[in-house]
Amino acid sequence: MNSRLRHAVAAALFGSLGLTTLVACGEDSGSSGGSGSKTVKLVSHDSFAASKAVLKEFTRQTGYKVQVLPGGDAGAAVNQAILSKSHPQGDVFFGVDNTLLSRALDNDLFTPYQAKGLDKVPAALQLDAAEHRVTPVDFGDICVNYDRKYFADKKLAPPKTLDDLTKPAYKNLLVTENAATSSPGLAFLLGTAARYGDDGWQGYWKKLRANGVEVVDGWEQAYYDRFSGSAGGAKGDRPLVVSYASSPPAEVVDAKPRPEQAPTGVATGTCFRQVEFAGLLKGASNTKGGKALLDFLLTKRFQEDVPLNMYVNPAREDAKLPELFAKYGVKIADSATLDPRKIAKNRDQWVKAWSSLVL
Repeated sequence: MNSRLRHAVAAALFGSLGLTTLVACGEDSGSSGGSGSKTVKLVSHDSFAASKAVLKEFTRQTGYKVQVLPGGDAGAAVNQAILSKSHPQGDVFFGVDNTLLSRALDNDLFTPYQAKGLDKVPAALQLDAAEHRVTPVDFGDICVNYDRKYFADKKLAPPKTLDDLTKPAYKNLLVTENAATSSPGLAFLLGTAARYGDDGWQGYWKKLRANGVEVVDGWEQAYYDRFSGSAGGAKGDRPLVVSYASSPPAEVVDAKPRPEQAPTGVATGTCFRQVEFAGLLKGASNTKGGKALLDFLLTKRFQEDVPLNMYVNPAREDAKLPELFAKYGVKIADSATLDPRKIAKNRDQWVKAWSSLVL
């Protein structure tokens, strides 16, 4: 989002390993990237990750190697792509989501291309269906997570909705991230704007503030330092945290033995949907390779690799979820959304008003 961390769980648990693997696959970095180049340069945020075997499969099928060029969090990566658009750093950009999409499209970053496999992607994820400047690759949900043990010990039902979070029973229990500095923090703000509208979201935050919401700078501080339900970190005293619907499977992936139930749950009525896109950069040196990579990102092979590497859902509706992700993850049926144009129009003023109101 505005300072998009990609998926902070993936960044914390898998980001460095995934990027090392991918750069190794793209070690042909000295290539010019011209029409005869066998290297495709993928510009991304820092948390893009995929299995080594999957990237090797792309090379086997197409003859192209992938060189990943990480550019910080999503907001920084998009801004850099805009600044360098006259001489793009690579061929494909991955990591612009629905909160930043209008900024990228308004700056004319992408060459239209209709990727193969797009017919398997639900229409709700195809936010640029008229022009195909970007291809939806994955989606996820920012939601309030809860510490199951805390609520069981207190014999208190965990909250289910945004309205619940303002009730006295949950006073001083929630920690969220700063909407001005954090991707999930901004997503949570946008979720309240979607739920309560232009005239109601500030009133909601006044209630939340009165009910003792705590605000910290970023996801890692919220989840590992202040949240009481994370497997690592300092074990804070807040049993509610703004995180991801996919945080539960991330909690158990390394657990031995695996528990029957993840230690964290998801308040399914508090979620905001994030959709992430890739696009062929205008002026790319290797357009043929870039198009091949966009096609590959929508293959079942890549899509089924996404959940346990980036802890998000594949865009293809026929992609099979890994057993661990399906068992411990939570499917959100009615996540809130906002038109990217509305986000672009209001994001800065919403964040400014939120900061004055809450901080």
